[in-house]
This record gives sequence, structure tokens and C-alpha cells, in this order.
Amino acid sequence: MAETLRFELICQDGRTRARRGRIEVGGRSVETPAFAPVATRGSVKGILPAMLADCGVEILLANAYHLQASPGSDLIADMGGLHGFMGWDRLILTDSGGYQVFSLSGLNRITDVGVEFRSPRDGSPMFMGPAEAVAIQKALGSDIAMVFDDCPPSPCSRERAGEAVERTLRWARECRDAHPGGGQALFGIVQGGIYDDLRERCAGELVGMDFDGYAIGGVSVGEDEELREKAVHCTAPLLPSGHPRYLMGVGFPSDIIKAIGEGIDLFDCVAPTRMGRNATAFTAGGRLRLRNASCKKDPGPLEETCNCAVCALYSRAYIHHLFRVGEMLGPVLLSLHNICFYQRLVAGAREAIEIGEFESYRRRFITAYGTS
Repeated sequence: MAETLRFELICQDGRTRARRGRIEVGGRSVETPAFAPVATRGSVKGILPAMLADCGVEILLANAYHLQASPGSDLIADMGGLHGFMGWDRLILTDSGGYQVFSLSGLNRITDVGVEFRSPRDGSPMFMGPAEAVAIQKALGSDIAMVFDDCPPSPCSRERAGEAVERTLRWARECRDAHPGGGQALFGIVQGGIYDDLRERCAGELVGMDFDGYAIGGVSVGEDEELREKAVHCTAPLLPSGHPRYLMGVGFPSDIIKAIGEGIDLFDCVAPTRMGRNATAFTAGGRLRLRNASCKKDPGPLEETCNCAVCALYSRAYIHHLFRVGEMLGPVLLSLHNICFYQRLVAGAREAIEIGEFESYRRRFITAYGTS
């Protein structure tokens, strides 16, 4: 593939696989390791784009499957693409929607050509295959597009995982051949479930196809933590060091810190906003549940050492009150704080890698935060 994405490997940690880099596509860039908040339908729930930028967010993830269901990629293209439609001038990565098509859609039929399923909006018949996934993401105008892949849930049999690898590789080739380039990067996705040899085969063939970057998929789909970490440990070294490595859908703080140590550059997860909407704040000392009675008269901020706008202005008591009476500002404030916490987490990792202290940073964080 012609070079659309530039990945600069700035430095690597001497004791782990952790690395510090920069991804640039079309004049937009993100410092890595990086965390991408999830804007599934073109919006990070309750948060203005300017607020995200103030938190240091440089990349968002949107979902082609959901955006095609409504309002449609053609309409978004007419509105100037996702950047103009969303009012976001930084990087956007679009997931093809393979996971949703396979697990959330009232699936009808899988063939080697693609998947027939029902629209999540009105139940009407829809079809998604490699060519469709590429065309939709090109119309959306994202900076980074993902291939269409077969993502089975876990646990699944070795036979089903092998079938997913075969189909993922076939579709990856078709996506690569159909992708027009034109300033949009394309990432391959490694499948293989919990089976190391299947992941090794999938990664090897994808690398031979020469994608702009590579993702580890098929994790955080039902397997336990130990198996997930094993899959990442096995797969990450199989991916070329001169390309970005993206761990899809894994994003609790301790998971991110551990995966950075395996050489992962990019993460996404709904955890910061979903937990925020459910009255939970992430802090350096662990999770804080704002519905707890202990917060009712607490005048302190969510986190003493946090410099976000929420911690600067609002008390735990006030946010507890907002949730107690059902005010929408409560979920907004916690979501915003959590996003800032995640950006601070990866920024700290970048700094620690630069000075050769990532392992110490990882140990301090896990000790203070815990494993949740």
C-alpha cells in the first residue's frame, strides 16, 4: 500500500516492550501510547468536542456500522465527512462494525461474501461485506479505517476461531484491494481467539499484506483477564515495530498500563463514559462511586491531584446530589473527569517511557489503583 500513515518510533523502554511514538495521517497526529474515547454514533455522549480537546484528546473512534444505519454515510459525506459533521478537526478512526454485525444485530446469515443482518434502527435488511465496509468508511472520511473482520465471541471452539481467521484473512485482502487510499489509512485486524498458533498465522499473513497499521481484535469479548493478557502477549511481538499497534476495545486503566508494557500504541473503550454515566469516577486511588452515602457531605474534589475542570470546580457532595436527583449534569461531569483521567494516564506513560522509568510507573500505578 502507498504510504498514507507515518509512524515515528521515538523511543522504547529498556525493561519492557513499552514504546513511545507518534502517528500522523494527513497532517493530523496523535502522540502514543494514546487512548481514543468512543464516539460510536458521531458523539462522545454528553461531551462537546472542545471539552475533549481541552482534556488532551487527539483521536476519537466512531463506528461505521451505526453511522451507516443512521444517518447514512452518503449524508455524512455531503456534510463534509465526519470531521465537519461532528465539529472535530483531530484524528478519527472508524471501526468497520464487524463486532456489531456478528454479535449485536439480529444476525441472519454469514457467508464468505459478507453478512446479512437487520438494521438496529428499524429492522430493515442490511448487508455488509469487505467492499461495503471500505466504501462506507471512505465516505465517512475518517483518517484511519479498519478492515471488515469476523469477530466471534469468547469462549468459542478452536474450529470457530479457525473459521474466523480464514474469513478475516480473506476479507482483509478484499478490503486492501478495494481501498482507494486517498489520505485514509487502513489497519488489518488479527483474530484467533485464545489460540496462539491461530493468532500467529493470522498476524503473519496480515503483515504480508502490508497494512498501514495492525490491530489485535477478538479480545474483551467474554474471555477472562488472564486469557486476554496471554493473547496480547502472544500477538503484539508478531506485529512490525515500524507500524502502529492497536488493541481494540480494551480499556480499563490497569489493562491499559499492562498492555502498554507489551508494546501497544493505541486503545479505545467505552469505560470512561459508561462508568461516568453510572456514577463511577476513575481516580489514581481506584474507582469512586458517587452514589455512596460517604460522598453526600464530602466537600473535596473527585481527585485531589487532578487538574481537570470538574475537580477544580465541583465537590463530591455536589456530584452526589446531581445523581441523587437525576440531573443530567452528573453523568456529564463524571464522563469528562474520566476522559481526563485516561488522558493523564497515557500522558504519564509516555513521559515514563521517555525517561526509561515505565516499569516503575506501572508498578506505582497498579499499587495505588489496584487491578480493577
